Amino acid sequence: MKSHWLLSGLLVFLASCQTTSPTATPSSSILSPDTVTMKEQPAAAETPSPSTSETLTISAEGIGEARVGMTLGELKQKLAQKADFGEEIPLMVDFNAIAVSQNGEIQYYILSFASEPLTDSDPIPFLMTNNPKYLTEEGIGPSVAIAKAEKAYGKATLNYNTDNESREYIQFANPPADNLSFRSDGSSEDFVGIYGESTDGSYYETTEYKEDATIESVMVDGVRS
Repeated sequence: MKSHWLLSGLLVFLASCQTTSPTATPSSSILSPDTVTMKEQPAAAETPSPSTSETLTISAEGIGEARVGMTLGELKQKLAQKADFGEEIPLMVDFNAIAVSQNGEIQYYILSFASEPLTDSDPIPFLMTNNPKYLTEEGIGPSVAIAKAEKAYGKATLNYNTDNESREYIQFANPPADNLSFRSDGSSEDFVGIYGESTDGSYYETTEYKEDATIESVMVDGVRS
């Protein structure tokens, strides 16, 4: 009888240990759904700065962090402590330019009509770059072969006009945007296009060009955008 009571008491004790023990197990204390979820969630962060690709992109809106239409003062504020702005100087017969540099390297130029010098309150009308770091979404930009650009944008037509300083430009059948202008690395002494006779004595156009011909610069026209 006494052993029966002892056995009953032992069973009750063991049962109470199994049902009420709060001892944690690895699965309950480490791998619970709530804990795993918290580990997989990234820490809250401030508004991210533009990615490297975004800051080196040429698009219809602008080049890098610069946008046509924003004021010169807005860009200076946006790039404060990150870029240096040069003095406005003549670039071509029609245009003045302000160089935007980082670590001593020119990233791009802010262009304006020579007759309309820019102030900080004026909107940026044109942007231009000859820095090969900057590319369109399709990977086309300065120093890229015209033949490669044709694969992205279709047949290339090169042209120049002796009434316009004989600047040689490239037009593509399917350009990424109507307000982007591509200039070749040719010069009036050594065009990359292979031209025949002019129809009017000043304008020349061709679809033939030298095998090693490349894009020299890209301009974003805010007046046409």
